[in-house]
Amino acid sequence: MKPQLWLLAIAAAGAATPAFAAGGGEENIFSGNLGNAVWTLLIFGAVLVVLGKYAWGPLLDALQKREQFIHDSLAEAKRDREEAEKRLEEHTSQLNQARAEATELVEEGRRDAKAVKARIEEEAREESQKILDRAKREIELAKQTAIKELYTSSASLATEMASRILRKELSTAEKEKMIARSLDELDQLDPN
Repeated sequence: MKPQLWLLAIAAAGAATPAFAAGGGEENIFSGNLGNAVWTLLIFGAVLVVLGKYAWGPLLDALQKREQFIHDSLAEAKRDREEAEKRLEEHTSQLNQARAEATELVEEGRRDAKAVKARIEEEAREESQKILDRAKREIELAKQTAIKELYTSSASLATEMASRILRKELSTAEKEKMIARSLDELDQLDPN
């Protein structure tokens, strides 16, 4: 309470005390004494004036400030809520975008894995085909070598048998010449 209000209240109490003391201390405010009524009205009016000037103004100002503070707080809360909703929408949008990107990455990974798998399978197929071709060539070469050795042995045996049949001893040079001629004839034949 402001000091002026205290002073006014003390002055009112001091003014009322002589009136109360004059009546012997047993005065009743409802007893119908005109002096008391006038003083009471004056004090009441003075209290109203003082309260109106010094108390109600600050009280109204404080209430208005409080009302404005509450209004501002509500408006700020509304702005904060709207901003929070906006940020929530942004975060939801970013989350959805991140999910879409993750899905795209997974799909890209699957496509890459399929491409790598196909490439590895193709390389393995080519490598196996090369190994198979090399094996066929080696088998063919071994076959040709075996056939050649077989022909050489057969020719040698045939020459030996022919010389026994003819009872004629062939010289080594004649045997080699005959074997060479036989091999040439075999080479001209189609092996298949």
